[in-house]
Amino acid sequence: MNAAAETDVELVPALVDVARDEYPDLDVSGLLSQVRELALQAADRCSNIESTSQKVQTLNQFLFVECGFKGNHDEFYDPRNCYINEVMERRLGIPISLAVLQLECARACDLALEGVSFPGHFLVRVPMDGGLLVMDPFHRGRPMDVDELRQRARPHMGDRDIDDQQLLNLLSPASNRAIVARILRNLKGVYTEQEDFARALRCADRLIRFDASQAEDWRDRGLLYLQLGVGQRAGEDLARYLQLRPDAGDADAVREAMIDAAKSRVTRH
Repeated sequence: MNAAAETDVELVPALVDVARDEYPDLDVSGLLSQVRELALQAADRCSNIESTSQKVQTLNQFLFVECGFKGNHDEFYDPRNCYINEVMERRLGIPISLAVLQLECARACDLALEGVSFPGHFLVRVPMDGGLLVMDPFHRGRPMDVDELRQRARPHMGDRDIDDQQLLNLLSPASNRAIVARILRNLKGVYTEQEDFARALRCADRLIRFDASQAEDWRDRGLLYLQLGVGQRAGEDLARYLQLRPDAGDADAVREAMIDAAKSRVTRH
């Protein structure tokens, strides 16, 4: 892991910075104040509660019932679900963006809530009674038992049975940096699917500036440059990918893309 990856970031300010890519006129101080006020209101609700379980219930009641934040089931892949300003305004999000607000409020409530970069959907966890309470932010913080967690993980683990240790590894807490990166990858995927390659490239570029050690980010940015006809940059990024992952399963396809990138340079010049 490189030095950038070892250094964590402040979660909400980092996501506000991401939002400014799409909303350059964003009122940053106003948005930060809104999130801070939300957290202070949550802290007020939990101020006289000592029990962890009661704090969790009170926090979820405040955020998902009183304030009305909820999962966007109808338009899950709407990119607005990933931008913190839109989530605050529309009260709609996906698991990870709702978890961000849950985490921020929990911190103000002195509640040891942590994000979990679980396969498929992002989750949150809190230590409780010698174990872990795992919750789904997309469904109003609904608790999840071990059987459901295993069932959710199976399709992402080769449809294999998952033992206790494997499940515990999947439930490891995510750093703030990892949370921001996952949101950027979500956006990159959504924009690529929409063939909005310029916006997808913007996300890929920020990911590499965030942590240049992830080989797949170099590959993806190179392929996006190729889509946009920037052959030289595409070739450089794809070469970097092969340098980091010389034995990658898609190495032959990437080499073909590099040939296309070289042809693009010749054609354009």
